[in-house]
Amino acid sequence: MNDFGPELRRWRDLRRLSQLELAMDCGVSPRHLSFLETGRANPSRDMIERLGGALDVPLEGRNAMLQAAGFAARHPVSDLSADHMARVREATLRIVDRHAPYPGMAFDADWRLVRINAGAAPMLAPLGVGEGDSLLAPLLRPGLAAAFIENWDAVGAHLLHRLRAEVRSGGPRPALTKAMAALEADPVVQRGASQVTDVDPVMPTIYRAGDMRLAFFSTLLTFLGAQDVAVQSLRIELLFPADAETEATYGWARGTDQ
Repeated sequence: MNDFGPELRRWRDLRRLSQLELAMDCGVSPRHLSFLETGRANPSRDMIERLGGALDVPLEGRNAMLQAAGFAARHPVSDLSADHMARVREATLRIVDRHAPYPGMAFDADWRLVRINAGAAPMLAPLGVGEGDSLLAPLLRPGLAAAFIENWDAVGAHLLHRLRAEVRSGGPRPALTKAMAALEADPVVQRGASQVTDVDPVMPTIYRAGDMRLAFFSTLLTFLGAQDVAVQSLRIELLFPADAETEATYGWARGTDQ
């Protein structure tokens, strides 16, 4: 007996599908699916990929399913510095670096920063994070984020919602689980989660350091058609001024780039 059955059941539960629904999506009988979950039948590699596709399991999760069934992982996990990753690396650097002077960053599935630009570095420094660090690390130090983010109640509540969505989509990860626990224990975040207020079309994050107040909203970019675990998990976040004051603060630098 292998560990594939519990792994399949975990993903099916995450997607809130019955055995019948998943069986219909995969074109197999509910009886066979039940046998796969209980270990009375062993899946083929192709069946695992079919189940992974029907469950929308990310590549990293599909590797885990394959290994649980006794197969070798099929989907590569490459370092961004590898030669064959040059196009992805160059695209990431171009997007992040050319977004300056506005803050831009790229990070992996554990929110570990793989690239930050000149606009993001000074903004993240008070939080004690830079390239190679996790953006989630400040959450493990109570009160740190609230000291630099003016609307931490709303931002923290939004971040908790975002992390929960990532866990539902990609499965639990220790870094995300710890961050979620810290946010759930933060009374300021809990207060923000319980409040319903009129907001702008996009919720800003308002950073404050001394007399400096900067408001940003962000966009999130991913690579479509990724066939490598590292590429699929790579995300690029670009921040844009959310008010006239922030735009004016960065306007002089923006003008020198044009």
